[in-house]
Amino acid sequence: MPFLPLHDDQPRVLIQYPWVTWGLIAVCSLVFLHQASLTPVEGARLIFGLGMIPATVTGEGQLEPELVLVPPWATLVTATFLHGGWMHLIANMLYLWVFGDNVEDAMGHWRFLAFYLLCGVIAGLAHIAADPGSAIPTLGASGAISGVLGAALILHPKSRVLVPVIVIPLYLPAWALLIFWIGFQVWSAATAGPVGGGIAWWEHIGGFVAGALLVVPFRHRAVPLFGGGALPQGLRLRPRWRRRNAEKDGSEGGPKKGPWE
Repeated sequence: MPFLPLHDDQPRVLIQYPWVTWGLIAVCSLVFLHQASLTPVEGARLIFGLGMIPATVTGEGQLEPELVLVPPWATLVTATFLHGGWMHLIANMLYLWVFGDNVEDAMGHWRFLAFYLLCGVIAGLAHIAADPGSAIPTLGASGAISGVLGAALILHPKSRVLVPVIVIPLYLPAWALLIFWIGFQVWSAATAGPVGGGIAWWEHIGGFVAGALLVVPFRHRAVPLFGGGALPQGLRLRPRWRRRNAEKDGSEGGPKKGPWE
């Protein structure tokens, strides 16, 4: 990833705590700590058992039975929680930390979790389509996080993101950073090939496109796109059961429409 974001100025409006974003960061970090505690042989077995190998998913190849931990299709999900090194983990988690909370804010917790996992699966399928016979395991949350970036571009293109350019921290418009980011992925895929430099470029591209499209149906219906408009005053994302209870005891001033308020 060409630039590492440190912070953005987009406030959360509908949720107070982005529990899913924080949870994903915690799970990925704990899984990596487990990876780091393994011997090289054990680590390789884990990567081959849970990493996504295009050839095994397409049926063009298969693992030795002792390496199989989950069905090949399931590795489209399990691979998103593995990472290849500290910098791989830190870069991915920084992007998720900066952009994930605002996308979760627009969707609600459970919708965001479903969105994240679905983007990861679609990103993996994009990589498979680009290199179906590859026997190299792919791992990392990059595909799912690319979906988060695609959603962030559609939701909040006008927000500002703090990015260290060389050694100078600058606030850049989110649209400029994210368009440069996806442009870099496309250029790299075109010049370096599907896994040039050991990076699954088409996985990033597929995840980004998926996120940019899926954000429309996944977002709360009152959330505007492209940073336009404003949310209804007092709107909060809450589960149906809380809304129903509030309606029964009259604490919210009568019934309100929709599954979320």
